[in-house]
Amino acid sequence: MPSRPPLPTPSRRQVLAGLAGVVSLPLLAACSSDDPLAAQAGNADGKNYIAGDGSVSEYPEEDRSDPVDFEGALFDGTEVTGEQLRGKPVLLNFWYAGCAPCRKEAPDLVELAHDFEDRVAFYGVNVRDEQATAEAFERNFGVDYPSVEDRTGEVLMAMSDYVPAQAVPTTLVLDAQGRVAARVLGQ
Repeated sequence: MPSRPPLPTPSRRQVLAGLAGVVSLPLLAACSSDDPLAAQAGNADGKNYIAGDGSVSEYPEEDRSDPVDFEGALFDGTEVTGEQLRGKPVLLNFWYAGCAPCRKEAPDLVELAHDFEDRVAFYGVNVRDEQATAEAFERNFGVDYPSVEDRTGEVLMAMSDYVPAQAVPTTLVLDAQGRVAARVLGQ
């Protein structure tokens, strides 16, 4: 990733609308939640994750690095690679079930996935959970897009230029060529 001064922090609407100029996504109002874990979002307090600050980085097309390269398997065993995802924008959300900010942002991601299912591919990357735990989270929050099982950290490490190891959730937007166009660090 090229070294440059940080860009001004755009709003979530600007990042989602940007998607490398390929597709426009509206800002969704935050969903309220009675989930006690989600209520802890933004407060790590030794819970073994770094609560991101919601900062957004956008990478202008001319400054994007090479397409990301990774391999993983969905919880159903289907293999997936970065190369297979090329052709349209992709949203990759790194998460796990016990992560309070992950729980808080899940309804927004589900709504976005439904609103843009024909134009943007959505994938989760679960960095910690066994299949049963991940599936329970997905049922609870209505997540119907697939997730890569990444307890070994292989996908996370392949994306380490963009995703800090314990900064979950982190969301990446890949352009149609598979290059990182934007990153949201935290919820």
